[in-house]
Amino acid sequence: MNKNNLKYLLGLFIVCVGFSSLNAQTKLATIFNNHMVLQRNAEVSIWGKDSPNKTIELQASWGKQAKTKTNSKGVWKTTIQTINAGGPYTLEVKGSETIILEDILLGEVWLCGGQSNMAMRLKGNTGQHIEGSNRVILNSSNSQLRFFTVSTAVSEVPLDNCKGNWEVSTPKTAAEFSAVGYFFGKMIQEYLGIPVGLISSNVGGTPAQAWTSKEIISSEFPEFNKDFSEKLTTKSATVLYNGMINPLIPYGIKGAIWYQGEGNRWDAEQYSRLFPAMIKNWRDEWNQGSFPFYFVQLAPYGNKNLEGWVQLQQSQLKTMLTVPNTGMAVINDIGYKTRIHPPKKREVGERLAFWALAKSYDVEGIAHSGPIYKSIKIDGNKAEISFKEADLGITSLGKPLTDFEISGEDGIYHPAEAKIIIKEKTVQVWSDKVSKRKNVRYGWNSYIEGCLFNTAGLPASAFSTESWEIKFKN
Repeated sequence: MNKNNLKYLLGLFIVCVGFSSLNAQTKLATIFNNHMVLQRNAEVSIWGKDSPNKTIELQASWGKQAKTKTNSKGVWKTTIQTINAGGPYTLEVKGSETIILEDILLGEVWLCGGQSNMAMRLKGNTGQHIEGSNRVILNSSNSQLRFFTVSTAVSEVPLDNCKGNWEVSTPKTAAEFSAVGYFFGKMIQEYLGIPVGLISSNVGGTPAQAWTSKEIISSEFPEFNKDFSEKLTTKSATVLYNGMINPLIPYGIKGAIWYQGEGNRWDAEQYSRLFPAMIKNWRDEWNQGSFPFYFVQLAPYGNKNLEGWVQLQQSQLKTMLTVPNTGMAVINDIGYKTRIHPPKKREVGERLAFWALAKSYDVEGIAHSGPIYKSIKIDGNKAEISFKEADLGITSLGKPLTDFEISGEDGIYHPAEAKIIIKEKTVQVWSDKVSKRKNVRYGWNSYIEGCLFNTAGLPASAFSTESWEIKFKN
């Protein structure tokens, strides 16, 4: 072999080796980076890419290890055991290259999803404020509270990755994060005294079908199949599940909070099936059992009675009453007639946190729900309404009792008077226009100023004593 051939082969070898090394980079999914929070006391999933059939070794400074191999496409996935809350720790991932992630905390991780009311930043949006946010932002520095915001992504197919970074809570980062998520996480972190990580994945103006997998949509809601042959928007079925939920699965979480519904108000009956299907879909895909799922009921809104608004609230109420390990924060006392984004987000986040603290962390002595309609009894010329979640009774918090209606055998509702019976812990409702009382409803308008609470100050949902089928129609 002459010198020229030897030089050519040597050069070719160097190029090939160089090309191979460039394509053999060890990579982690984007959700894994510096400052992240991993779910404590759990087998958490870690995944990424490297060259095919490559050994991947994980070494965590909290004393746990893991080892796996990439498949023929270079994809790898493994789990590693976490310990009790604490940190900061490091995680070394060794494959073709070595990656060291730093400032990792072990604690509680919650997913914050929905549409614009969850997406709304702590500093507010253009022309729209969050009540008291400036002082909150000023005092938001907290190394034990971390945020990850998923960038908006629409996709026809499920994606393996998303864009975003874990950030420590500071005035700068908190101002840009979900206000509802922030207030929820802040209360959880302060009470538990351990790290909390919040993953925000939400897009304004979006319906629940956009956050649900294609398998569920095609099999259970074929009316949305037309979306798959049209131009994709953030409202199209499945596209946000593909782009903004699938990349997070199966990152270890404690549970999820959710604020959405406006995008589905035109078909409340459908939502009463779609929303539970979406929750089950997420739970099945995460494979963590029926993890906690707490959500916000639509806030009062509108100068006139908006079509489908109250019925959507009833769909949400039905979901809470029928789907295990769910809870609903009622906010019909803090709506805003002319703004679909009410500014009192602290109350929203904290009411979600009450659910989590009471039901997910077993905190005793606190109320987590407002009064829930239990039964109706016709007593003479009055209807008497009983409630659950009101052990010490019902109160109006000094407000006049309004927004009650009563119907007779004809099904026509009339404005009604109401009175709290303290001793019985009930509400009496009547109207001189109705002789044979049959049903009662409360808050049956898209905008009300809630006046029915338990003694913890948590409001009752709008309700009707009629069957669900009638509630969704009227």
